[in-house]
Amino acid sequence: MINKETMAIIKNKTVLVTGGAGFIGSNIIDRLLIQENKVICLDNFSTGKRENIAQHQSHPDFDLIEGDIRNLNTCHSACKGVDIVLHQAALGSVPRSINDPITTNDVNVSGFLNMLVAARDAGVNRFVYAASSSTYGDSKELPKVEEVIGQPLSPYAVTKYVNELYASVFARTYNMQLIGLRYFNVFGPRQDPNGAYAAVIPLFVKALILKQSPKINGDGSFSRDFTYVANVIQANERAATIENPEAINNVYNVACGERTSLNELVSLLKEFLSSYDGSIAQVNTEYGPQRAGDVPHSLATIDKAARLLHYQPTHLFKEGLQEAISWYWKSFGEA
Repeated sequence: MINKETMAIIKNKTVLVTGGAGFIGSNIIDRLLIQENKVICLDNFSTGKRENIAQHQSHPDFDLIEGDIRNLNTCHSACKGVDIVLHQAALGSVPRSINDPITTNDVNVSGFLNMLVAARDAGVNRFVYAASSSTYGDSKELPKVEEVIGQPLSPYAVTKYVNELYASVFARTYNMQLIGLRYFNVFGPRQDPNGAYAAVIPLFVKALILKQSPKINGDGSFSRDFTYVANVIQANERAATIENPEAINNVYNVACGERTSLNELVSLLKEFLSSYDGSIAQVNTEYGPQRAGDVPHSLATIDKAARLLHYQPTHLFKEGLQEAISWYWKSFGEA
């Protein structure tokens, strides 16, 4: 049985969340502020949204720094007096990285390096960063085990792997405490369904609510280990506070350990959305060409995270999907 209890894991700390106005970052900030932490949000609003953090603007323990991680001085200012950095800032999306590898590299590699240097200079106690399942590349091994990766399939994947290499070097060279979390297809409230690079779940949900056919790239057999955002929040908190030396300066899968094909995803979305509007069940699915850089299958083992971080998903895929759909319907389905 999944434990639904919530406990304060990070408490009475000063925490910097980069990319804090984004989908994942803002959910993390929500959690931190109810646990009596002082939270600093660093965001340049290139993909983050002001409405995601609007409810915290008057909170006495919340500070917003509007700035870019590509600016080293900004990173230095943000890291002053910080106990923990939860680094979520990045330019996501495999297709975007294929269309514009230069900007993806500038943000994800140069920006990441700036944050490492700033955290080192400020004496930050723990630096937790968002890694990616894209690092597994063309590895056909399932489930994905942290120590076995393949060749990257996109510029985005290259940048996230470089993050891991830099973290390893900084840990050894500067005696820093760094932990990488390889996120597997995170979804949940505030994930933007709009724009050219929207993630698949909000994109499909929006299409179905509008009675438009969701478009699958390929035949729908590709599968993902979809991970609800509450699980990601828990993993960040545990990585930020774990004291076991064996757990530090390591990389972990953050997932549920279950696989869902895109065809199965669409079927579930229709089923859950039909409770709000029965006609959604009749919407057809379209199929298009396979997308360059896509990994065919994604399934994680979370044994390492469970053993060393005490990570245990509180939401398996179907549970998380129902919560996310409830949020989406309230946000734009009723309009």
